[in-house]
Amino acid sequence: MNSETIIPETAIRKTNLNPKSTMKKITILSLVAAFLISCADKTQAPAAAPAPLLPVMAIKTENTTTEDEYPAAIQGTVDVEIRPQVSGNLDRVLVDEGAYVTKGQSLFKINERPFREQLNTALASLHAAEAAYINAQLEVDKLTPLVQNKVVSDYQLKSAKASQKIAAANIEQAKAIAASAKINLGYTNITAPVNGYIGRLPKKQGSLVSATDVEALTTLSDVNEVYAYFSLGETDFIKFKSQYAGNSIGDKIKNLPPVTLLLADNSAYPQTGKIDMVDGQFDKTTGAITVRAKFSNPNKTLRSGNTGKVRLGLEHDDAILVPQSATIEMQDKIFVFTVSKENKVTKMPINVIGKSGTNYLIKDGVKSGDQIVLSGIDKLQEGQLIQPEKTADTKLAQIINKK
Repeated sequence: MNSETIIPETAIRKTNLNPKSTMKKITILSLVAAFLISCADKTQAPAAAPAPLLPVMAIKTENTTTEDEYPAAIQGTVDVEIRPQVSGNLDRVLVDEGAYVTKGQSLFKINERPFREQLNTALASLHAAEAAYINAQLEVDKLTPLVQNKVVSDYQLKSAKASQKIAAANIEQAKAIAASAKINLGYTNITAPVNGYIGRLPKKQGSLVSATDVEALTTLSDVNEVYAYFSLGETDFIKFKSQYAGNSIGDKIKNLPPVTLLLADNSAYPQTGKIDMVDGQFDKTTGAITVRAKFSNPNKTLRSGNTGKVRLGLEHDDAILVPQSATIEMQDKIFVFTVSKENKVTKMPINVIGKSGTNYLIKDGVKSGDQIVLSGIDKLQEGQLIQPEKTADTKLAQIINKK
């Protein structure tokens, strides 16, 4: 609109006004109109912001390995409690806590004197029984010719032979008592059943020990090889059975790849292990089934009672992978932003079935060839226009690792 508005002269005449006064009023009105128009222009909405420039990538299929981790408890292949077989005073403790012992080595000595006396008593009873048998035999030998010559009755010989059998039975009984006393005497010397490491020693020299004690004298662990026990829930066990080849659990175990043990500091144990056992039933309390992996322990690094994690790996052919940095999690669901041919983004839910490094392994939701936004997704909205930025492999790795 012009700053001045021209009014026809005929209109001025009709008003019977002074032309100069009228022109002044018109000019003022024109300025007011121009000011109002200028203010109206300033209140108009600003121009739309340009579409953001965001890195995108095309999804590809590739061969990969997914890994699952499960908390594990470690035990020696032989992990036994050392307990006394007889009651008595602990005369000597022959080992120290944490010591390495060999099979047959003496560990504890219980006072043997009562048991030695029991053995001596049993041996004396045995000797008496043997003497009684000799007397019975002599009686039989004496009566036999007399019966043959019909000097004495046959009844006396039969009675003598019966006494001989009783004497023989007494010998056997005395031998058993003596053998039992000898065994109890041997139990006073407690030895190591296997090679391994000694645990804590709660009982000290002079303590009264018994076979019925709640607490063991110590524990002994053979850790040349160790077992790592971990549990699979019902869902994980179903996945375990479906992912590995084999008709039976035994066949699947044979086809399983080696497993990795992660120590408490999250470092990988240098020796890989092998799963060698799956429990026969689920624990009713936890709803999980126990699985065992065996690891060699040549340097005795691992001990019974260690904890860690067992990492299971599974190979996948032609897997769909999505960087974890390109996803967003909302209400227990994971989404990516796909890019259409018109450069509009769509928030797409994906079904994650595993992890491989910094990538998610996808079952469905996206497919090979789909374009997804790599970064800046926290500010995107459904249907928003973007400017896709193609990324080279080097830059792509930088974006993913930065996250």
